[in-house]
Amino acid sequence: MTFDLVLEILGFTIGLLYLWWEYHADAKVWIASVVMPAISMWIYYSKGLYADFGINIYYLLIAVYGFVSWTRGSSKSKNGSLRITHIGWLTGVAAVCATLLLWWFIWWILVTFTDSTVPVADAFTTSLSIVGLWMLARKYVEQWLAWFVVDIVCCALYYYKGINFYCILYGIYTIVALLGFRKWLRMMKSQD
Repeated sequence: MTFDLVLEILGFTIGLLYLWWEYHADAKVWIASVVMPAISMWIYYSKGLYADFGINIYYLLIAVYGFVSWTRGSSKSKNGSLRITHIGWLTGVAAVCATLLLWWFIWWILVTFTDSTVPVADAFTTSLSIVGLWMLARKYVEQWLAWFVVDIVCCALYYYKGINFYCILYGIYTIVALLGFRKWLRMMKSQD
């Protein structure tokens, strides 16, 4: 068993914990958001997924923001956690624009400065993940829809790159994204 395979299995396991805590809107999701990127950075860099490598630096930083937002932010429910809400129309348009600008910028960086063999897909999943994680930190229910799209593309990308455990993990994420969307809608209605 190679070191990369051990890391891939460990990342897979932590990814499942992350998914469980995200599905249940548990603030522990942010603990996994610190550990998993450290593991994933090694894997992505060694496979030439440079944008995925770079986004994990962002994941580490937003994990702190998300934890503070969920536990100490405004718009709290009775239990003291941030309320699940819908993204507003204007915020949604800004999120789409940010995704498109990031996609173009990251694609340009990958084509100009790296030997990436999948710059379009890598840039797309990275840009939508940046926005999706911010949506998760704000507890917008629509974050699940962003993750659904990211997960489908990542599943195909990781299969293509031979990162099999992550391919399986993102296949699971794809299914849970739909289930999570439905669950968070129910949780949102039952708040307070």
